[in-house]
Amino acid sequence: MATITELPIVPTPLPAKWTPPAASSKSASPLVERRLLPAGQAYLAHVRRAVHNLSFEEHDKHAEEERKRMQALNGSGAGSEDDLGVGDEEETDDILTLDPKEWKKQDHYAVLGLSHLRYKATPEQIKIAHRKKVLKHHPDKKAGVAGDSNDDAFFKCIQKAFEVLTNAERRRQFDSVDPFYDIFETDVPTASQVTKARDPAKFFFQSFGPVFEREARFSRKQPVPLLGALDDPKDAVEGFYDFWYNFDSWRSFEYLDKEVNEGSDNRDDKRYTEKKNKTERARRKKEDTARLRGIVDVALGLDPRIKRIRQEEKEAREAKKKGKGQMNGQSAKQKAEEEKRKAEEEAKRKEEEEKVCAGFGRGLSRFESVSEIRLLAQRRRRRRQLPRTPRRKQGGSSARWKTVASKRLKTVLALLYQHGLPPYHRPVYSTTRRQPDSASHALYTFVA
Repeated sequence: MATITELPIVPTPLPAKWTPPAASSKSASPLVERRLLPAGQAYLAHVRRAVHNLSFEEHDKHAEEERKRMQALNGSGAGSEDDLGVGDEEETDDILTLDPKEWKKQDHYAVLGLSHLRYKATPEQIKIAHRKKVLKHHPDKKAGVAGDSNDDAFFKCIQKAFEVLTNAERRRQFDSVDPFYDIFETDVPTASQVTKARDPAKFFFQSFGPVFEREARFSRKQPVPLLGALDDPKDAVEGFYDFWYNFDSWRSFEYLDKEVNEGSDNRDDKRYTEKKNKTERARRKKEDTARLRGIVDVALGLDPRIKRIRQEEKEAREAKKKGKGQMNGQSAKQKAEEEKRKAEEEAKRKEEEEKVCAGFGRGLSRFESVSEIRLLAQRRRRRRQLPRTPRRKQGGSSARWKTVASKRLKTVLALLYQHGLPPYHRPVYSTTRRQPDSASHALYTFVA
């Protein structure tokens, strides 16, 4: 049992020559209140210990176990090659007898045992699968064993597959022409298959859904809208087809390029081969774009949501048209009354014009309406703005012609005044002299 011993502590006396230090002339900075936020690894560790009621030793042990578990899950650390379920696929005779010289024709995912993952395989899974294959097929482990003459060749295939799949650019080139999906690209449902199905709507989504999911891996834009469901709204359906009609694909076909002959230093041969490869890549890209556009066209023509949306729009138009017809029926009586009122006003106006024209007799017998009288007044106004010497009739005197012009002018001015038209605001000059005509001046004064 532990014992406690208390020891007396006596401070040493101060020296005789000691003096307290002088006060500093500098003032201390003011106190600042700051808010501290609990964060960081130390705080999280404190919270875990408090919540789970752990001691420091128990917490450290638990943290070490969690670290080992994460290393095993990510494929790092000792003894983790058996995790994640990769690299354990059965190797067929066709795979074991591959020729490393024809490495472009081999399925790299199948060589490493990743056929069930393919483009979804992560870099950690590729490393684990490669480690398993190397430990199993390394030439040093098979040295001297009968029946394993081709194991060295398959080991080279493993190394080539690992080299391609660990390089991001070369892996993308291989994924663009993955031979596993060649059959699926041609296996697209047709219009007859959808229409003849027992449930066309259900068959449409079951058959076209995986097609668009496979093609989505080539999209530069993420996330990619998938086919959806039957009850999707109009905006979602239009957004889906707008995305796929403007699909931006990163798919390329460099992996299928023809290699230049080994040992050839001919510059022209290399240029010719590169030119042919470039032309062939452009042709394949064009065909792939047309193929995808054809799939989208077929899906658009068979999509049951498009038919539903069109039917809803048609019903909405008919309902709107029906409602508009009811409104027109209610206002038909008002429209008839309005037309009747306008016809009465027009008849009354024409009657007044006829009376005015009849009141002026022969002077206005050739005018049919007030509009012609107004047009004549405008013409006369323009003529008087630029006076000129009028032509005289043959055999007529100047005084006689002047009298006729003055009478006509009086007639027009009187008619304009009666209909409330603005009179001339300046004296009317004579047609023969640059002086105001007495008759027109008197009439102007009377009207004004």
